Amino acid sequence: MKCGARPRIAVSLFLALLTPPCCADPAPVIHYAPIENLEHVDVALIDRAEHEIDMAAYVLTDWPVMQALTRAADRGVAIRIYLDGAQLAEREPAKVFRDLAETPGVEIRTKHKSSDPMHLKTYQIDGRLLRTGAANFSASGLKRQDNDLIVIESAEAAASFKRNFDAQFASGESLPPGQGE
Repeated sequence: MKCGARPRIAVSLFLALLTPPCCADPAPVIHYAPIENLEHVDVALIDRAEHEIDMAAYVLTDWPVMQALTRAADRGVAIRIYLDGAQLAEREPAKVFRDLAETPGVEIRTKHKSSDPMHLKTYQIDGRLLRTGAANFSASGLKRQDNDLIVIESAEAAASFKRNFDAQFASGESLPPGQGE
């Protein structure tokens, strides 16, 4: 080996180790309210859905988010929503929620209200994207409170959530009478 070859090989090896693999998932993107309007982030993500959305929502009262879910279902996206039963029982459903619940392709179940709270604020889209964080799906949670919303474009992250969601959803109760009427 020539005298100058070793340093070049060492530098090449070092650079190769620092280069991310070509197929690595992008880094998570973190958004913060109230600096950003997280409602806009959620609506934009939901509007990109093509096949399925699985959503676990402690609170789901934000009208633009519910309208985006309804639009997705109207495009043929299968939507499953798992809600905290106690939170749902504490409010009269707004027309926008009833419209969502009555949309073909939307299935809503609840965690029994006497159980510990279902406190997730997470959804997966098309097995490729995971949205999670502290922000509830409410106007105050998405726009006024100090909250974060984390977007992870990763099939692995979406699949991990989906496995847990499938078990929760299977054990959930159908939407209580009158909630979707």
